[in-house]
Amino acid sequence: MTSLITRFMLVLLPTVLLAGCNTVVMNPSGDIAAQQSHLIWVSTMLMLLIIIPVIILTFLFAWRYRKNNTAATYEPDWDHSTQLELVIWGAPLLIIIALGLITWISTHTLDPYRKLSRISENKPIPAGTKTLNVEVVALDWKWLFIYPDLGIATVNELAAPVDVPVHFKITASTVMNSFFIPALAGQIYAMPGMETSLNAVINKAGEFDGFSANYSGAGFSDMRFKFHGLSAQDFDLWVQKTKAQGSTLARNDYLQLEKPSQRDPTRRYAAVDVDLYHAILNRCVADGEVCMDKMMMSNASANAKAYAASGIKTSFTNMFAERVKQDSTSRLALNTDADICSASPLTTGK
Repeated sequence: MTSLITRFMLVLLPTVLLAGCNTVVMNPSGDIAAQQSHLIWVSTMLMLLIIIPVIILTFLFAWRYRKNNTAATYEPDWDHSTQLELVIWGAPLLIIIALGLITWISTHTLDPYRKLSRISENKPIPAGTKTLNVEVVALDWKWLFIYPDLGIATVNELAAPVDVPVHFKITASTVMNSFFIPALAGQIYAMPGMETSLNAVINKAGEFDGFSANYSGAGFSDMRFKFHGLSAQDFDLWVQKTKAQGSTLARNDYLQLEKPSQRDPTRRYAAVDVDLYHAILNRCVADGEVCMDKMMMSNASANAKAYAASGIKTSFTNMFAERVKQDSTSRLALNTDADICSASPLTTGK
């Protein structure tokens, strides 16, 4: 009896030790993260429908057909059972179909680029609700958050009102990072010269951790920030405080901020250059640099002008005929070369 109690306590020990862990991923405060958590639970339970019976039957068969159990049926010539085959193949197939359907639906429902359709499970977005826009820049090794509609910015501090949709536009200054607030939503990559998006909402007030989940160099482990879920009144006070205490973030200030540094304190900016995020995204913050979008537009315009000047008509039929003509000319040239080579003394051995 004592041995049985000891074994039971040993089994419960890991559960007791893990009870104090903050499993924020499985118990988040944002609707998108909550849906992702539910997806993890459902997928895990479906897979356990196969895993648990297999594990139990493995031990059961090993015990039932052990060498010294002479009462077990011994059938050395057994090789097939239709019922067993149906169970072995049918059950996993049904679970795979179920997982496939769940994955298909969730992939579209939880698309980070998709606009939110609700605040929470039983709460639609109220009419007239204005989305909060935040521009996120991953620096070495800190985070810059720009609020374009409010004209403010912060470093290593992010805030949003509760039950208000937030649209994040995310990029990076030098190397790839990953923007991740477990309580809010899944991680989204931040890449230089590219923009990714995330739509999310926080449903509970509180202070939550945010960080980079992609290694980006020496200061990666300290690349963390605090995300504050605030009531509407507290968020307005936070904005007013930022405007009252913050400095100005101009392009020259950003060039200094962009330099690699570790364990940066929280900073607030009461005013931001209107086109700063566009310049960061298109890698043209410094004077004299040409923005990538303008460069691409210039190249496209030059190619279009060169094409128009070449005299080739732009209709699909003429373009197709011209391409067929070019292909025919190329094949003829190749065949001619092949004939010349076949008549050459080098290939005939003469």
